[in-house]
Amino acid sequence: MAIIMHVDMDSFFAAVEQRDNPELRGKPVIVGGHRDSKRGVVSTCSYEARKYGVHSAMPIAQAVKLCPHGIFIPGNHKKYAAVSRQIRSVFYEFSPVVEIVSIDEAFLDMTGCEHLYESLEDLGRAIKRRIFETVSLTASVGIGPNKFVAKLASDYRKPDGLVVVRPQEVWDWLAQFPVKKVWGIGQKTAEVLASWQVYTIADLRRCSRETLVRQFGKQGYTLYQLARGIDHSPVEPEAETKSLGRETTFAEDIAAMSKLRQVLADLTAEVGYRLRRHGLWARTITLKLRYDDFTTITRSSSLPEPVNNDDDIFHTAYKLLVDNIGQRPVRLLGVYVSQLTGFGQPSLFSDPRRERLTRLMDELNTRHGRPVLYKGRQLPSDATDR
Repeated sequence: MAIIMHVDMDSFFAAVEQRDNPELRGKPVIVGGHRDSKRGVVSTCSYEARKYGVHSAMPIAQAVKLCPHGIFIPGNHKKYAAVSRQIRSVFYEFSPVVEIVSIDEAFLDMTGCEHLYESLEDLGRAIKRRIFETVSLTASVGIGPNKFVAKLASDYRKPDGLVVVRPQEVWDWLAQFPVKKVWGIGQKTAEVLASWQVYTIADLRRCSRETLVRQFGKQGYTLYQLARGIDHSPVEPEAETKSLGRETTFAEDIAAMSKLRQVLADLTAEVGYRLRRHGLWARTITLKLRYDDFTTITRSSSLPEPVNNDDDIFHTAYKLLVDNIGQRPVRLLGVYVSQLTGFGQPSLFSDPRRERLTRLMDELNTRHGRPVLYKGRQLPSDATDR
C-alpha cells in the first residue's frame, strides 16, 4: 500500500515576512503589493488577515477595503525562493521521490520508508520538526494512501496541522467534504452537480459512473473514482518533468532593457540551479513575454548541445529578449527550459574555470540556504545596456 505525504507551508510568503520582522507577528500581513497598488493581487496573506476575508489572488484594492488596517508588502521573491530551496533540501532527507508542486508545497512518496518511524504520526512530526529547525516556519502535513487524500489531509487542520488518513478510514473521512474539494470540479461543474442536489462527496457517490461520464466525459470517470478515494496518479519527481522555469509579473510595466536584463539574470540563475540540483540538462530555452496590452508570446531556441549552466541559459534567453522586445513595455517575463535529459556534459569548447565557478557558487548558496554569490548581471545597475 502506498504512503503519500503532502507538505504545505502555512501562509508561506507572509510567514517568512513575520519570521524576519518580529513586529509583524500576530498582525494582518498581506503580500502582493503596496496598499495603493492599482493592479496588484494578493500572493499570500497571514491567517490574521484571512479572518477579514482576504485571500490569495484577490485584488489588492479589494483587500484594502476588507482589511484597511492590514500591513501590505510587495514581497521579496528572491528571498522566498531561497527559503524554498532550504525546505526542498529537507524533503530529500526523507524521500528520494519528491514532486514539487509549487514554491511552498510538495508530494513525497514515503512508501517503504515508514518502517523507519514508530508510526505515520511520528513520520509527520519528524518532517515538521526538521522544517522548523531549518527555516523556523511551520508546515501542515497530510499523509494518506494517495495524492488526493494526502492533499485534502494537509489542508484539514491548517495552520501547523498533521492529519493521517489510513486506507480503512478513507471512505468515511471523505464523505464530509464539499464537492468543490474534488480535483477537477470548478464553478461550472459544481453548478451542474448542485442542480442534481449533489453538494458533498457523499452525495456524489450516489451518481452512477454512467451518469457522470455521460455528463462530463472522461472527467466524469475521474470524479467517480476520486469520490471513492481512488487515485492512481504517481508522485512524479522533478527529474521526470518535461520542462521547468520561472516567471515574474511586474507591479508596473517595465520598458528599460537594463532592468529586464537584471530580472532575466535572476530567473535564469534559479532555473540553472534547479537543473543542476537534479542532474539535468536542457536543449531548448524558451522566453515568455507578456506586454502591457496583455498580449503574450513565447520564443524558443534549441541548442546543438544540452546545457545547464546559467551563462548558456542567460545568453540564449537574452538574445531572444533583444530580438522580440521592440519598444513595448513588459508586464511579465519568464524563462523556461525543456527537452530535458539526465545525460550531458560541458562542451569541449567551454571554459573549465566557468564550470568550477558554477559548482562553487552552488555549493556556497546551498550551504547558506540563500544566495550569497551573484553574477554581476544580477545586480541592479543604471549603467548603459551592453
